[in-house]
This record gives sequence, structure tokens and C-alpha cells, in this order.
Amino acid sequence: MRQKITLKHIARELDVSISTVSKALKNSEEISRDTKEKIQAFAKLYNYKPNNIAISLKNKRTKNIGVIIPEIVHHFFTTVFRGIEKYANKQGYNVVVCISDESFDKEVINMEMLANGSIDGFIMSLSAETQLKNDYNHLKEVTEQGIPLVLFDRVTNEIQCDKVVINDREGAYLAVQKLLKSGRRKIALVTTEDYFSVSRERTQGYLSALRDNGIAIDGNLILKLPYMDVQEEDIDSFFDGNEVDAVLCVNEIFAIHCMRLVQKKGLRIPEDISFIGFTDGILSKYATPRLTSVAQHGEEMGQIAAKMLIEKVESEEEVEVYRTEIIESTLIERESTIN
Repeated sequence: MRQKITLKHIARELDVSISTVSKALKNSEEISRDTKEKIQAFAKLYNYKPNNIAISLKNKRTKNIGVIIPEIVHHFFTTVFRGIEKYANKQGYNVVVCISDESFDKEVINMEMLANGSIDGFIMSLSAETQLKNDYNHLKEVTEQGIPLVLFDRVTNEIQCDKVVINDREGAYLAVQKLLKSGRRKIALVTTEDYFSVSRERTQGYLSALRDNGIAIDGNLILKLPYMDVQEEDIDSFFDGNEVDAVLCVNEIFAIHCMRLVQKKGLRIPEDISFIGFTDGILSKYATPRLTSVAQHGEEMGQIAAKMLIEKVESEEEVEVYRTEIIESTLIERESTIN
């Protein structure tokens, strides 16, 4: 199947600006006859059809932003949404939110539904199934239509767009350094499968910190759990089969599950075993003991994402320049680690 050709493709092939292509196809007197004929012939050859949705978006703003998040149960995503809405509302924009429920199909349906001219651009975090499938064609179609897109937290290098993330690798590195400084040497990692971009980065931070401190990597101390369906039997057997004095978990839900199970075994936190998790949500603050966390700065991430998108929506620049904003990690120390 031939790829759908866009203004951007024509401009690139003929080495002219997108604006020149657009004006030539509208038979504008601003463009020379030779250039118009060349562009119109190329467009006809490749059966170019103008995208009316993209044109309407370009010419008439809706002042609506589409936000697609994987879930609302996780405290992090609610804080990101709060940040998006707070900034967007101040700029006179409304926010329409959809939940993908970690489903690829639902993510695609949500994008198709919102890309019908009802929004000016998208802010989204990729679903688990999208990252597992490694299929981003629905995102490519949206960006090729000229609809701005900002990815946050769970991102991919397959798509050229603006992105905002925290420094996940640095966050995990700082957490392991904290555990090592308190005398811990048998540090476990409880994570998800590597197709999650954030888990992959956090795993690399964990491994780097151990290597930099001369600690041998022990694969037996890495437990990979399904993201949505935590199996307590797997956690139980993991701690029964390994000598562990500290644990880094890639999210606070894993951390709370693990803390509860080791406490059932009679271990004291942090005297016998220390815990650090990512997110710094409500669970972290009210756990017993309270959980030391790597803060993900969700509200700040949401505000930055909204700012990036609105700037792109309102920009008159013809040349697309994309950037990735990286928020530095912060370790919030509480009772689950030794100070």
C-alpha cells in the first residue's frame, strides 16, 4: 500500500517550503508559474489529496486540547492531568481527556475520535500495549496531518514530536546510591518488562549505580512483574529465594505490595530491609512505614507538556523543530530507608 503523501513530503522532495507547496496547490499568484507547475504535477503524479481536517485545524483553532492517558488509577497520571489543565485553562484552552486503559486499540480509537477537527493538538502517554506492539503508525498519521503532538513520560524515539520526561535513569541511580551509602549491598530491583520505556531507563540507572560502586550484577535480584496484574506468589517466592537487604521498585504500587509481604515474613523496614519506589503519590505518603520515593513531578510535567503544545499550536514557524524537555529527579527520603 502506497504511503499517503502530505505537504511535508512534497516540500522535502522538491526542496521548497511547506508554505510554497500550499500556495502553489491553491494556484496563488505569489508563486512563480514554473514552481507552481512543478509542484502541481508532482502532487497529481502521487495522487495528493488535501487533508481537510488538518486545513481546518490550521486555519481555525478550536481552543481544545486532547489528552490521552493510560489510566486514572495511578496517582502520577492524575497529577500530570492536573498540571495540563491548570496551564491550558490559564491560556484559554479547554482539555478533553480520554483513557486508553493500556489498550492499543482504545488508544487508536481515541486518537481517531479526537482528530476529527475537535482539538488543536494532542498530549499523551503511550499505553502498555502500544509499547509492547511497538506500533506507532496512528501517531505518525496524526503528525503527518500537521496536528501537533507532545508525548510525556512513556515516549518513543520512533515519532518526531515534542516530549517531556523525567530523568528516569538518574532517579534510579540516585536511589541505589542512597541505599549503598546506608550500607546495603544486596539490592533488588522490582520492575516491569523492558518494553516500558520508563522501566527500561530505571533498570539502566540501577545497573549503572551498582557497576560504578563495584557491586556485581546478580540477575536473580531482578524481579519482573506484569504491570497491571501483580502476582503476590511471584513476590513471595522471590523474597523466599533471595537474600535481600534493600529494594528499588519502579512504581509505588509494586513497593507497597512488596513491603506488605516482607512485613508478613517478620522483616522490619528499614532495619532489616529498605525500600525505595518511584512516583511519590498518596500511597507513598501514607504507607506504614512511609515510603522513600523518587518524585516524578507529575504536575510540573503536565504544565510543561501543555506549554509545549500550545506554543506549537500558535506558532507561525514553517520549519518544525522538536525538543525533549528533561525534568531532573528528586529523592524524597522517608521512613522506609535508613538516614
